[in-house]
Amino acid sequence: MRKSILFVCSINRMRSATAHEIYKNDSRFNINSAETDTEAANIITEQLLNQADAVIVMERHHRNSIRTKFPQMYKSKKIVSLYIPDEFDYMQSELITIIKQRFDDVYAKG
Repeated sequence: MRKSILFVCSINRMRSATAHEIYKNDSRFNINSAETDTEAANIITEQLLNQADAVIVMERHHRNSIRTKFPQMYKSKKIVSLYIPDEFDYMQSELITIIKQRFDDVYAKG
């Protein structure tokens, strides 16, 4: 059974969008992405969180945002931070390498 993964960053243009692109055709996963910024286009919702088996955030403050806005979902979901700072461009080769290394490490641990 495919795991549903939700990638989250601030505005879903660089880090989570890159992760979404990398894994969107991976047969192991159903991928979605969202952002915590209320001015962004695909804001994280309780429905998106509910659909996810795991939530992968890029920085600690994204996890904290979920805890503040969705405390019940925060308690019931596996939320993992990849600790990737907001200093990369969309699909930048270094960003791709970091996401693959850190996400694959998380996924391997189950």
